[in-house]
Amino acid sequence: MKIVGLSGSLRRGSFNTALLRAAAGLMPEGAELSVETIHGIPVYDGDAEAAEGIPPAVAALKDKIAAADALLMVSPEYNNSIPGPFKNAIDWLSRPPADAGRVFAGRKVALIGASPGGFGTILAQNAWLPVLRTLGCELWTGGRLMVSRAGGVFDAEGALTDAAVTKMLRDYLAGFVAFVGK
Repeated sequence: MKIVGLSGSLRRGSFNTALLRAAAGLMPEGAELSVETIHGIPVYDGDAEAAEGIPPAVAALKDKIAAADALLMVSPEYNNSIPGPFKNAIDWLSRPPADAGRVFAGRKVALIGASPGGFGTILAQNAWLPVLRTLGCELWTGGRLMVSRAGGVFDAEGALTDAAVTKMLRDYLAGFVAFVGK
């Protein structure tokens, strides 16, 4: 089983990118998580799309998602909602509308996140719901993972060091993989 993982953060020291890398190392047997990036995706501009088409970084990522069995989105929470760069990437990935179904319709998706604050990423995860519903994704709701106080669960190199969070992530991934395999 092949799953594409995307972090919605561009920051080098991102807790969400660190959480995605940790997930790649904790996948259940028989499942592989490919860590992909939204780096290189320009700000969406309909005029640029009409004049130049889909940017190469977008086209490549669309193909990777379309070829995968599922998508794991690791979303930060900015100002109690979806981070602009991540939403922008998803907007590009849904272009042109005739191709959006190939990438998203019926795609099994899971959503997790990490935050330095005490509430995790609950508001960002909730804000993603109408977007994913509009795109026709099949969101796994059998579990939730919101890592709060993320500064204390990763070391300086971004490795996950908290045993409880590691167990929660491993259990979450096992549930998601079982969902995708149905």
